[in-house]
Amino acid sequence: MAKNKLEIPSRDEINNEDKWDLSKLYESPEAWEEGLKEYEAKYPKIADFKGTLGNSAAALRDCLVFMNDLEQLDERIGYYAHLRTNEDEGNSSHKERFARYMSAAAQAGALGSYQTPEIQAIPDETMKSFLESDELAEFRIILEKMLRFKPHILSEKEERLLALQAESSQAVSQGFSALTNVDMNFGTIKMEQGEVPLTQSTFSVFLINSDREIRKKAYHQFYDNFEGHKNTLAALYNGSVQQDIYRSRIRGYSSARAKALFPDKVSEEVYDNLVSTIGKNLPKLHKYYEVRRKVLGIDKLSHYDVYVPMIKDIQVKHTYDEAVDVIVRATAPLGEEYTRKLKEGLIGTWVDKYENKGKRSGAFSAGSFVGEPYILMNFKEDVLRDVFTLAHEGGHSMHSWYSASSNPFQHYNYTIFEAEVASTFNEQLLAKYLLERAETKEMKAYLIGKQVDDIIATIFRQTMFAEFEHISHKMVEEGQPLTVDSLRKTYRELLEKYFGPEVDLPEQADLEGLRIPHFYRAFYVYKYATGLSAAVTLAERVLNGGDTEREEYLSFLKSGGSRYPLESLKLAGVDMGSPEPVQKALDKFEKLTKELAGLL
Repeated sequence: MAKNKLEIPSRDEINNEDKWDLSKLYESPEAWEEGLKEYEAKYPKIADFKGTLGNSAAALRDCLVFMNDLEQLDERIGYYAHLRTNEDEGNSSHKERFARYMSAAAQAGALGSYQTPEIQAIPDETMKSFLESDELAEFRIILEKMLRFKPHILSEKEERLLALQAESSQAVSQGFSALTNVDMNFGTIKMEQGEVPLTQSTFSVFLINSDREIRKKAYHQFYDNFEGHKNTLAALYNGSVQQDIYRSRIRGYSSARAKALFPDKVSEEVYDNLVSTIGKNLPKLHKYYEVRRKVLGIDKLSHYDVYVPMIKDIQVKHTYDEAVDVIVRATAPLGEEYTRKLKEGLIGTWVDKYENKGKRSGAFSAGSFVGEPYILMNFKEDVLRDVFTLAHEGGHSMHSWYSASSNPFQHYNYTIFEAEVASTFNEQLLAKYLLERAETKEMKAYLIGKQVDDIIATIFRQTMFAEFEHISHKMVEEGQPLTVDSLRKTYRELLEKYFGPEVDLPEQADLEGLRIPHFYRAFYVYKYATGLSAAVTLAERVLNGGDTEREEYLSFLKSGGSRYPLESLKLAGVDMGSPEPVQKALDKFEKLTKELAGLL
């Protein structure tokens, strides 16, 4: 890393050993150019297979082999372009490279729009004989998954029309993003250091400020701006819901939610079980808010008081290598192979470790079949949460490594439903490891408090979001209009339900429902709640078990996309089709809350 830590270094000032090594994808931009040329020369041949897919198992196999090779190339050039863009978002050559890839990929997608309808049109008896032949053995899983969609596939002409509409269908979410991130001006907040801008990003920072008056001012000033745009925001969200319902109805699904859950083969009962189980356990959350009120010494907790830390930041420093060492020791219950490969990756070529000018903020893991399971970090030595973030992303990357190592390309990729299990599982192991070695009451309180906060943010809050999405879509499906008033009323009822009688909800509180970006990608946030619930259950199972429990968990990591998510999680020893894992996570939340109250 650059020597002057007071300034954010440029990309060139970061040591090469602290950057990810993308050479497994392409050695250089010039090599990537050759890859793009190969892709552009290859994808027009997609049209050659049109009209042949039902001729024989061999003909179908020829197409699938070609597409499999093309998609590997697509992933390779796409990942390289994507990762280079994230290194420095201000670099015009990176942006131009990614734009060229997207253009080529879009054209390839349009050319291939005939394939799914044509495969679906193959008579059932003929397809049955195809699937029984050895020629299609390596593609049997993806074909069987594709055939599940047969009742919902349209004609080739209709599918092409929908494909051409894909770009314009993004207009609503793009409009929401432009309005809230660019056009809306939230002003500034007067602080000791001067006037500090209030933005979408800094709003959360103001809400953890220890000065209650600053929190209150930021909260009201922020939502005053949303009040001024409430009709536009409600219209944009209504447009998004209408699109979801249109797409579900045109494909013959019973509801927008049913369509969203169908690809993962998750029943609506799983979704309803989550909401129902959380609802029955809300008194546990309400007790937590009473603990928070007492610790903060406030007569009545307000909506702008629920995020401010009850425990001061713990001053603990970890160099990057020390953080890796802690994570490796914490994940030791997963065995020698897991920890060896994890350490090799985190110390070696997987991670882009430190912040540089123009680099994307936050962190992510990007696993691909040919390259490494790369991790973007902005690691800071004096931020303990960054150790947890590295453990989290390391969990994703090890999931990707096991998946790619254990499966062919066509079914190595796992779903979001499964993804959040492997990452939060590692956080559970790390929290237990650090807690057992905590030397002060303050450190114990900090670690327990983090686990409590994570459950609130990931299980309770995401379930509230999931419940809102279901209600709002159902209203439209039943012919009720979505208006500013109906949306605010619905969201306020949920706020009152989840926060309980101990939290005061200002008049503006329900405007929160109009500012959540997740709502423009409906019915996926519930997966965060189920993911952490599964991780809590599985971590306890592995920590309290032996070789069998460990190997069953590793079998889940290795399953990739070869099974549906509920089936792969059963390999690990958890049944997400039942309410039990969610209930176990909430029982742990209650236990942690009591421990935290005792320490504070």
